[in-house]
Amino acid sequence: MKRPCVYLLASQRRGTLYIGVTSNLVARLWQHRSGTTAGFTSRYGVFLLVRYEFVADMPSAIAREKQLKRWHRQWKINLIESDNPDWVDLAPSLGLEPLPSRARRDGC
Repeated sequence: MKRPCVYLLASQRRGTLYIGVTSNLVARLWQHRSGTTAGFTSRYGVFLLVRYEFVADMPSAIAREKQLKRWHRQWKINLIESDNPDWVDLAPSLGLEPLPSRARRDGC
């Protein structure tokens, strides 16, 4: 599924947040979850897809990512909870396997 997208990952409910941009959300999530690329998400266990937004083009996606990164933490939490109040992992709805329980820190 190649469409420009801004996405938010979390380590757990109200945990560490990560904001990213990609043109292929499923492939990028697989990279995060498989650990094929070392970095912030693997270091801090940030694997739950809690929000994503498809946008018209990559420049718009990059602009939205930058906007969200400038937001206060509580604004980001409010944005997530406006559509996903229980911080459910949205990746399975895109065809990815659910995270193993050891990768989840929220006890769900």
